[in-house]
Amino acid sequence: MSEVEECTSVWKWLSLLHLEQYFPAFQAAGLGSLSECQGLTQNQLEMIGISLPGHRRRILASLQKTGQITAPGTPLMHRPVPKERTKYRSVPLESCGLPGPRPNPAPRPNAPQDSPLPPIPPRSTPNCPPLCFVSGGKSGPPGASVSEGNPLTVPRPAPRPRPKSLALTPPARPPRHAGDGGRKPSPVSPSSFLVEHHGCLSPDRGAPPLPPKAYVVGGGPKEPNSPPPIPNVGLASSAILSPDPPALETSWFLCKRLHFTQLFSLFFFLSRSSWQDYGLSTLQGSVYLPVTGCVSSPPPRDSPSPSPSPVLKMGWLDKNPPQGSLYYQRRWVKLDVDYLRYFDNDKEVYSKRVIPTSAITGVTNVGEQKFEVVTTSRTFLFRAESDSERNEWVSVLQDFTVVHHEGSRERISSTPSYLLTPEHQGYLELRGLRSKLYTVVSGDKVFLYKNLEDYRLGIGITSIDMNVGNVKDTDRRSFDLTTPYRIFSFVADSEQQKDQWIEAMRDSIGEALSNSEVSNRIWAEPSNGFCADCSATKPEWAAINLCVVICKRCAGEHRGLGPSISKVRSLKMDRKVWTEELIQVFLTLGNERVNGFWAANVPPSEALSPASCSEDRRLFISAKYRQGKYRRYHPLYGNQKELNNALCINVQCSDVLETLCLLFCGADVNHPTGLADCPSPVSLALAHNQKLQAEFLSHNLNTELPRLEVVGLMEPQHYSPQHSVTHNGFLYKTASMARHVMERKAKEEFSRRWCTLNDGNFSYYESDKNSTPNGILKSTEIVCLAVNKPETHGFEYTFKLYSDSERLYLFGTDDPDSHKEWVKSISKAFIPSNAEALLRLGFERIGRLKYKDGLNLQSPRVGWFALVGSSLHAYLEDSEVEEEINLRKLQELSIQQENEVLVLVERGRTLYMEGERKLDFQGWCEAIQRAAGSAGDSLGLQQLTEMDIPVIVDRCIDYITQCGLTSEGIYRKSGVNSRVAALCEAFRRDARSVRLKEGEHQVDDVSNTLKRFFRESGEGLFTIEAASAWLNTPVVPDESKKISEYQLLLSRLPRVNKATLRALVNHLYCVQRFADLNQMNLHNLAIVFGPTLFQTDGKDYTAGRVVEELIEHYTDIFEVDEQQLKRQLDEITAIIKASGSAGDFICTVYLEEKKETAEQHVKIPGSMTAAELTCEILDRRKITVRDKDYWSCWEVSEKDETERPLHHLERVLPILHSLGTDSHLLVKKHVAMEAMLVYLASKVDVSKHGIVKFREERSILGLGLNTGSFHDRYFILNSMCLRMYKEVRVRDAGTHTHTRSNRPEREWQVKNLKVYLGIKKKLRPPTCWGLTVVYESEKQDKPERQQWYLCCDTQNELREWFSTFLSIQYDGNMWPVDSVPTRVSRAVDTRHGNVALIPLRGSENEMRNSVAAFTADPLGVSQTSNYGPIRG
Repeated sequence: MSEVEECTSVWKWLSLLHLEQYFPAFQAAGLGSLSECQGLTQNQLEMIGISLPGHRRRILASLQKTGQITAPGTPLMHRPVPKERTKYRSVPLESCGLPGPRPNPAPRPNAPQDSPLPPIPPRSTPNCPPLCFVSGGKSGPPGASVSEGNPLTVPRPAPRPRPKSLALTPPARPPRHAGDGGRKPSPVSPSSFLVEHHGCLSPDRGAPPLPPKAYVVGGGPKEPNSPPPIPNVGLASSAILSPDPPALETSWFLCKRLHFTQLFSLFFFLSRSSWQDYGLSTLQGSVYLPVTGCVSSPPPRDSPSPSPSPVLKMGWLDKNPPQGSLYYQRRWVKLDVDYLRYFDNDKEVYSKRVIPTSAITGVTNVGEQKFEVVTTSRTFLFRAESDSERNEWVSVLQDFTVVHHEGSRERISSTPSYLLTPEHQGYLELRGLRSKLYTVVSGDKVFLYKNLEDYRLGIGITSIDMNVGNVKDTDRRSFDLTTPYRIFSFVADSEQQKDQWIEAMRDSIGEALSNSEVSNRIWAEPSNGFCADCSATKPEWAAINLCVVICKRCAGEHRGLGPSISKVRSLKMDRKVWTEELIQVFLTLGNERVNGFWAANVPPSEALSPASCSEDRRLFISAKYRQGKYRRYHPLYGNQKELNNALCINVQCSDVLETLCLLFCGADVNHPTGLADCPSPVSLALAHNQKLQAEFLSHNLNTELPRLEVVGLMEPQHYSPQHSVTHNGFLYKTASMARHVMERKAKEEFSRRWCTLNDGNFSYYESDKNSTPNGILKSTEIVCLAVNKPETHGFEYTFKLYSDSERLYLFGTDDPDSHKEWVKSISKAFIPSNAEALLRLGFERIGRLKYKDGLNLQSPRVGWFALVGSSLHAYLEDSEVEEEINLRKLQELSIQQENEVLVLVERGRTLYMEGERKLDFQGWCEAIQRAAGSAGDSLGLQQLTEMDIPVIVDRCIDYITQCGLTSEGIYRKSGVNSRVAALCEAFRRDARSVRLKEGEHQVDDVSNTLKRFFRESGEGLFTIEAASAWLNTPVVPDESKKISEYQLLLSRLPRVNKATLRALVNHLYCVQRFADLNQMNLHNLAIVFGPTLFQTDGKDYTAGRVVEELIEHYTDIFEVDEQQLKRQLDEITAIIKASGSAGDFICTVYLEEKKETAEQHVKIPGSMTAAELTCEILDRRKITVRDKDYWSCWEVSEKDETERPLHHLERVLPILHSLGTDSHLLVKKHVAMEAMLVYLASKVDVSKHGIVKFREERSILGLGLNTGSFHDRYFILNSMCLRMYKEVRVRDAGTHTHTRSNRPEREWQVKNLKVYLGIKKKLRPPTCWGLTVVYESEKQDKPERQQWYLCCDTQNELREWFSTFLSIQYDGNMWPVDSVPTRVSRAVDTRHGNVALIPLRGSENEMRNSVAAFTADPLGVSQTSNYGPIRG
């Protein structure tokens, strides 16, 4: 390097890189000149204080380029002053009258300068802004005022003392000179010299005025609509353009006589400024990339853009393709300092190939207007339109190559300059291309290469500037990179890799748009280097109205407060908002001083850390800024007049912190001052030249002040910690677990530990002698405490602790008092003070959960819950009142497993409880479900409705009212005992989830379920204590006294018993009102319900008398509104008329074959099964069923020539509705059933697989098969689905077969398949043993039906496939074990039970006889009670 270049100042070099903030760091490291910096590395730059990787890369790249392109003796063009240059073979400057070389050392302060050189004015060209003017005077870095000891320290201005007087005085205004308008005169640019026509410099002549700027300062040059025409006159014509013809002519004359290396140094210097390369067109389109995805027009973007290198030469060339084709491809070629690129046309933005100039090893002329560009790995052949143009390209490239090789000898690193420093790299699929591209994200660009080898060689396809990019997630593995010129649609190999690519590209966009100048200045205040809320390092965001610097995670929560509370801005990207005054405000205050106000009273338990979760941040930041919970209250707080007056006085001085305290304690920023010239505090601050005060107030003109009110005296509020809970003692503990304790823990599995609870920390030690705990559980980490029932584990009394780290701790003791004290102490330690009322309850589980309710479904809130018996007590957020939820009265209780939400539906309210941690949420769900279920046989322990009626009673009464009031002998006919028992068990398990539906449940089964519930209830409906009083009431002779006695007994019943008796008697009253239809009058109902409700044996008619009188005097005893009762009866009448109009379905069923003599007309109710229909047909024909006679009901289709046996539990009515005109039902023997049962009994695995001939229905499956023939396919039938594979391979001499690939050709759910025996003959099946399979989807919006055919080779194979289908579809229940009960139950149902119905007006003797006969009912259920055996 030359002597002049070695003396170049580091300050000017850093200024060219826009990194002048690092000058103090270089100065402290002893690096004063550019030559001293040539040996720097990444680690050395980081050690001297350059922490940002992008800035380090920019510095190293500049050092490499400086050493690479600067030839010996060539001066850097940082100061465009004529200096000594190296003599070349070109025409010397002296021959043209130019001054010779002269030394130009750095000016000394005291050295006299006799003949200073004339200054060189900055050039103004259409392609770049004017260069900075450099005069011959003294210049230096602006750090002269910075102290040497601490160059980064910003002096904090001392606040001016506030005036003692409260009087406001207008400021004194300086006199203005007339005519100046208050503006300073702009400086006049110095003169410059001209280059004359003969090439001589004439300092005597004045320079013409500078041309006007083509764009607004700071806004960047505007892009033209199209590139300007560039004359093909060589390098100088494309680099130095003058605004007027004479200047252009003289500039061209000079440049023709300057050597290429000098001009190249000029280009290198100009590339550091903000040029706009007119060669890069802003029109849309691409080159190598697919032509899809173009946007309509490039939108304007007000953002920083990288400075493109100046174009050395560009033009049209023909390029020979790499395959060596005879046909050349016309390409638009550009050469700049860094790359040689070629494009499809001159409008393209993204190139087809990028060749690093540092990789070019030579340029040779091959004749016929052709030349070769040789790189380390490949040779590129180009052809120009003429020899002169070819020679011009070769000359430029050869000169450039010479410069490159001379500069490369002085580089300190052997690493190729074209190798990038990638943040992320790998292969990505670009939609529209056949192969994947190797993609590299480096700095603020994304580079595309054909493969990894091209990346290593540095030969790429194109580069994408990320300052105009935007990344959007589009699909499972794909994402879009959108620019104003093209949309790049990438596809990653996996979703995880896609997320990594998106994150890397978004970081690249952030680096392209970021500027560290503001952040470095803000961080110069030490306390601003840490987040004001969580103390995270290097915060890059700020709330400009609150004057706090915050990290990215806290900034997200600040945005949630809204702009009226916190105005969040970025230190690196929102450059426009950061005025010099605002930066000085942040430097003057600093996070430490501002937190002296905002966080003066933060309790240690609520303070944030960098690792705090989002929920803790949200709560803390909301309390800090929205509520002002932790602020230091001003002494004038609450006195609005004095606060406003103090604000107006304080803005006249420099104490911004005092202004902040006044403002956020209630002072009005828009309070009128009473001065005409300064009506507001902002104008008052400006009038007194307090710019920092005005800047702060201007950002808070519409700020919403904290709304937390202070009660009592207006004194500063300080945090008073809660009373510390202290307890210690021995407990027995098991190892912590990450799952629920499902098994019983024996005493041997517990270990004795010394436990202490102090200062919110629960610690356990090996013994009371140890000082180091085995483990510590902070109270803030405890989310739930659960108390187990006694004797759940080896120790009689145990409790569980759940932590927020998904761990469970089990503790036990044998002392009930110690157990109670520990539970109380630990609960008090982690339950907040506003929910301490929960501690007074005898809870079995207590803790916090997130919830949503009807008023807030957007974001979950935190609530504290305690489970006590069947009640859930809760303290919800922003509520100081305890709420109680009766879990047994819930209308719905369900769990949404996919998002872990427990839904509790009350009357008029729905509560969504969310599980933040899976372990404790699962425990809450199990406990709440258990508490919400039935807990015993007593009425009060059942699941209840809102009217305190057991759900089982309400559901049964409602179903019988809807479907059974017209059923003859209702409550007298016996249902099927097995169905009644199953229904009772379902109600007992969870009555809320049972839905009684017509067609699925029988009226007699439901009525017997209701009777059995009352018969088996613990204390009975009338209770054991009051039963005798009820039975003695019928003997009272006076009717009015009898009614009064009933009313008195009714009032003494428990709440649930009273509501249940009222609902039951109301129902029985309605039943007897329709006795002409159901044959159940007062006497019949009394016979049934007397012994049932009083749980007696029925031999005494007194119980029936009580029931009869309750029904008869229903309106008087229960004080019923006559009008309301009339409306109820009218509704029931309407229901009966609506249901009776439909009638039963009558169809024709054939026996063994379809002929007139074998047909039977049968009434088919909705509940009739195939087995019941078969039994009824056989009974009518009086056919005796022998052993192993498998009579079945078949669905026969004459059109399709198929048949299907109905399952014995399959309902007949839906089948009848789906039959066509060519289908019918047939009862016949299933001759293959015995062989099928034998085959299924011998099978070990339920699945089956094998090769079957397959044919599809025309245009259904779309498999591309010829519909005229059958094809072999491999099928696998398992318990879930039927899979079909196209290819198989045979192993072990044909004895074993399996599929070749894991992906089936088709797959169907078995539950949606119907399998028929037989195939239509016109399909020409290869064998006579075929199956027709019909697939029907369950989609309601678009039902789908498919049909295909399977052919087996043998009858046994057909039987095996068919039996496997049926066994899987019906869970192995192929045939009933005993068919006699089905026939008997149907026979019993056709009659009205074993007991004859009582006449409507029978005598008392007839009623007694009927009671005795009812007791002998063999289907009645017996039970022992206090009154003896119970009979139905």
